[in-house]
Order: sequence, then structure tokens, then C-alpha cells
Amino acid sequence: QVQLVESGGGLVQAGGSLRLSCAASGRTFSSYAMGWFRQAPGKEREFVAAISWSSGSTYYAGSVKGRFTISRVNAENTVYLQMNSLKPEDTAVYYCAARTSTFLRLAMATSRNYDFWGQGTQVTVSS
Repeated sequence: QVQLVESGGGLVQAGGSLRLSCAASGRTFSSYAMGWFRQAPGKEREFVAAISWSSGSTYYAGSVKGRFTISRVNAENTVYLQMNSLKPEDTAVYYCAARTSTFLRLAMATSRNYDFWGQGTQVTVSS
């Protein structure tokens, strides 16, 4: 079992930056692929970014590519999402998720392919 706890959300003006953190429990964190998803009010949960266990592979949604960066520090059991040039449309609850299977690009973009989820952290971008 893995427990994931997100933090770092908040209110920021358009053009600003935030860094989200996801702290994981368990000794096997370093073997999991990790992802970030988000869900805005009235919308379905959507993929944001993913990273392989070794950080050798990353994958981004087109809407955030070039603005967001996913990273991880396995020694700290933590995955990060650096968000720059934020836009009002980035407003959502952001969730981190762990996938116990191999990092596969197409699989990482689908929420049902993840095994563990955090409770989410709210990000609000004002215009």
C-alpha cells in the first residue's frame, strides 16, 4: 500500500508559478512511475504529466508542455510539479498518482492505469 499526500497548492495570479509536492509512503516508491492529473469543476479528470521511476522518461499533456516540469527525488520519496506561466484555465484540483507497472507513455495518460491516488491540492489562478 502506498499513501500519497499532495501539498503546495494555492492562489496565484496569471503568469505566476507554483510548485506542487507529492510525498509518498512506502519503501517501493522508487520503483513506481508517477503522474499528475487535475480536475476542474464540472470537468473530467485530465492527465498533466508523468515520470518514470528513474526520471529517464517524462510525458506531458500538450496544454502544459513547456510550462510545467515534473521531477522526482527518490531518496526523499517525493515527486514535484513545477508550474510556470500559469493561466486561469490551469485552475483545478491537482492529484498525484502512482503506477506500479512499467512506464508506458500511452498508459500514463489514462487515470485507470494508476493504482494509488492522493487526496488532491487546490490550485487557483486568477486573471
